[in-house]
Amino acid sequence: MKIEAPAGEALHHDSAPLHVSGAAAYTDDIPLPPNTLHAALGLSRLAHARVKRLDLEPVRRAPGVVAVFTAADIPGKNSCGPILDDEPIFADKLVQHAGQSIFGVAAVSMEAARRAARLARVGYEELPAVLDVRQAIEQQSFVIPTQRLVRGDPQGGLARARHRLKGTIAIGGQDHFSLEGQVAVALPQENGGMLVHSSTQHPTEVQHKVAEALGRHAHDVVVQCRRMGGGFGGKESRPALMACAAAVMARRLARPVKLRMDRDDDMLVSGKRHDFVADYDVGFDAEGRITALAIMLASRCGFSADLSGPVNDRAVCHVDNCYFLEHVEIVSHRCKTHTVSNTAFRGFGGPQGMMAIEAIVDHIARHLGRDPLEVRKLNFYGHETRNVTPYGQKVEDNVIPAIVAELEKTAEYRARRERVAKFNAANAIVKRGLALTGVKFGISFNATSYNQAGALVHVYADGTVLLNHGGTEMGQGLYIKVAQVVAREFGLPLDRVRVSGADTSKVPNTSATAASSGSDLNGKAAQAAAQVIRARLVEFACKRHGVKPDELKFAEGNVLVGRSSIPFAQFTQEAYMARVSLSATGFYSTPKIHWDKATLTGRPFFYFAYGAA
Repeated sequence: MKIEAPAGEALHHDSAPLHVSGAAAYTDDIPLPPNTLHAALGLSRLAHARVKRLDLEPVRRAPGVVAVFTAADIPGKNSCGPILDDEPIFADKLVQHAGQSIFGVAAVSMEAARRAARLARVGYEELPAVLDVRQAIEQQSFVIPTQRLVRGDPQGGLARARHRLKGTIAIGGQDHFSLEGQVAVALPQENGGMLVHSSTQHPTEVQHKVAEALGRHAHDVVVQCRRMGGGFGGKESRPALMACAAAVMARRLARPVKLRMDRDDDMLVSGKRHDFVADYDVGFDAEGRITALAIMLASRCGFSADLSGPVNDRAVCHVDNCYFLEHVEIVSHRCKTHTVSNTAFRGFGGPQGMMAIEAIVDHIARHLGRDPLEVRKLNFYGHETRNVTPYGQKVEDNVIPAIVAELEKTAEYRARRERVAKFNAANAIVKRGLALTGVKFGISFNATSYNQAGALVHVYADGTVLLNHGGTEMGQGLYIKVAQVVAREFGLPLDRVRVSGADTSKVPNTSATAASSGSDLNGKAAQAAAQVIRARLVEFACKRHGVKPDELKFAEGNVLVGRSSIPFAQFTQEAYMARVSLSATGFYSTPKIHWDKATLTGRPFFYFAYGAA
């Protein structure tokens, strides 16, 4: 049996015409029932305080207001934290960051809800606030206990080092600023069910958190997301707050509720990239080869854990970047501060870890007066030796030396460095610089259980295919990539495959579309489902036409059976009439990986992605 269909080709985004014409429907564009209410959140003005008095009468009396909600109105669990139950939907008696939600308002219009939310009279008892990493370390304020990874004899190596440098690196945060902000629509269903449209990278997590808030089970809640207007990690855990608040209001009022954050409030409530501080002590030889390193990584997590544990773990796993560290100690602090909870952001702690080691290598090069690229190349991972990471994973596919050598040549690095040096010598104020840096980034979730995906594939009797999988589309082109995989399995042109939006009632127990794993996980799950159906079709063809499997070929929308060519649509109609099942689920779990989060060791990544610039 053979298959011929395009896969892996660079195609335009499947929704590109809709994007450029303004016809692509986002959560905010979903048509609403006529009795829909709009919600807003009442936010804290202080970073850390006890709420001594909460007068909501002015809110209730405001024009258009239908109801006001506090923590006491939540029928289930007052929590929207993704890992720990340390983040309330509505703060109860204690606020821990400026912008924390204290209550919710449901009104007849979005404007009425937002105006009313600002009318509450709140009496605070202000408490001391921890606002930065240094304060948090001094006060031992952490959202998760500190962890330490040690390999070899770092302190002995530092003592024996020919050269030794110490320094500090400060790495700032960043706001996601997706074009589409946080938004959710909750629609009550019969028998206690709830349908939630959420702009989320993680529909299953929203499903679980809404179910917990309502005091219901997962099967009572369906979460759907056709597309997001950008995510970048900011819609992995943070959409749960909006969805839970809207669902709680919708359940009590028995009316649909939409909650779309004002951009200013969105930036107050939603987390950012973790800002880090790194203190290091590095030992190295006369050429610049690192012989020992002790480094402290401290991230500002905000008031709750959110995803800070795994963010710091990935930072720890990327402190090495492309470099072999024989004797190393990494201390990981997740600092609790009275600021908004920081969250997932592209790279998920990896960029912070890599930036730290790259700054260290630059410091070494400056100290020795050497070209930084030469110091980098000297410290690269090897192939047969010097090829195990500090956390115990073997670097099996190391192409960094080859990539960097190729780029050094094609970019004319040496000649350009000489031109930069001449320019800088001739100019006292304006300076130029040139750097060449490699990257090794681990692909998989550190949390091993997330490395799984499911898919549902239907082949209709007319030969068309409908695909649903657990991944979410946020502009990155995931849907078109997975559709290519399925089209290839059936030998079909791409226009015969349609992908429906993420839906927890179609594919359950999904993982977040994150960690650069969406194509791998969902593509393999969809492939598995398609292969189940194709195997049934092959068995049917062999019985029907008296041929062997190797005499079949799926290509160009046809099934070639021996010397005969049958259109795929005709073939599937025949299979349907013969009562062949044309629907299947598929599942994939990433092999080989394991991770001990207590010791920070294992093989967390299936493979590494490499690059240089």
